[in-house]
Amino acid sequence: MDLSSTVVLPLLLGGLGVYGVFRLLQQRRAKAYLKDAVVVITGATSGLGKECAKAFHAAGSKLVLCGRNSERLQDLLQELCASDSHSKNPHKHHTVTFDLSDTKAVVRAAEEILKHMDHVDILINNAGISYRGTIADTVVEVDRKVMETNYFGPVALTKALLPSMIKRRQGHIVAISSVQGKIAIPFRSAYAASKHAIQAFFDCLRAEVEQYGLNVTVVSPGYIQTNLSVNAITGNGSQYGVMDKATSQGQGAMEVAQEVLSAVGKRKKEVLVAGLTPSLAVYLRTLFPRLFFTFMAARARKERKTKES
Repeated sequence: MDLSSTVVLPLLLGGLGVYGVFRLLQQRRAKAYLKDAVVVITGATSGLGKECAKAFHAAGSKLVLCGRNSERLQDLLQELCASDSHSKNPHKHHTVTFDLSDTKAVVRAAEEILKHMDHVDILINNAGISYRGTIADTVVEVDRKVMETNYFGPVALTKALLPSMIKRRQGHIVAISSVQGKIAIPFRSAYAASKHAIQAFFDCLRAEVEQYGLNVTVVSPGYIQTNLSVNAITGNGSQYGVMDKATSQGQGAMEVAQEVLSAVGKRKKEVLVAGLTPSLAVYLRTLFPRLFFTFMAARARKERKTKES
């Protein structure tokens, strides 16, 4: 008797069938979760935020697009209206212009959002700035500026919208962190510190709001092909103005936006969206810290030597 044909094969096919049904149900559940949901996206004028706007628009969500430049937000609205997916999304999207580093402006923006939309289903804290420089040559005002935008801004907006979510016992808060929220690499101190803080804050938030039925997702991408490095600030506060090699060779913003959409739809708690090397570095930092520190010291020496040559 051939056991492979009488026992193993039917079991395998049955298992694949069950898995296929599970995936189908999961996809339908995700689509239903995103369709008609009120989604607030910060940093929507460019890069990952802009691609997230396109992805959630295509999923049928009702968007509140946030950024510092009202003209670019309006351009994005027109682009969404002209897209192929617009016929499937009848919602009228809104824009709210404010500076995330201004706490008072953040609170006013939250009030405006709730006035227009009544409630928020999904908040995507995406906006942020990057940094390049040595710790010794960086003025503390730069550290404060990065923290104000990357940490205190998202915290302030989350806290401003959180009571309405708790009252409804429904809501989903997303933090776009970074691989650098899990590991620290040389010459990125202010940025890495802000992302470490984001990781800790939203991990705490997830535990605290579980009793209200709220979801918290932290997405940690690696390098993305955006202008993040070009717009980064240096140790004296000036603009870095360089598209570095790692950024130019990073993942496409559209690809990462789809990962964000999937993570939210599946209500995942945490997602690492990075290539093999940075993913391994995260585990190396945890399991073999001394080896990780050795690699980072070597990286610092190499990068310093490159800049000096």
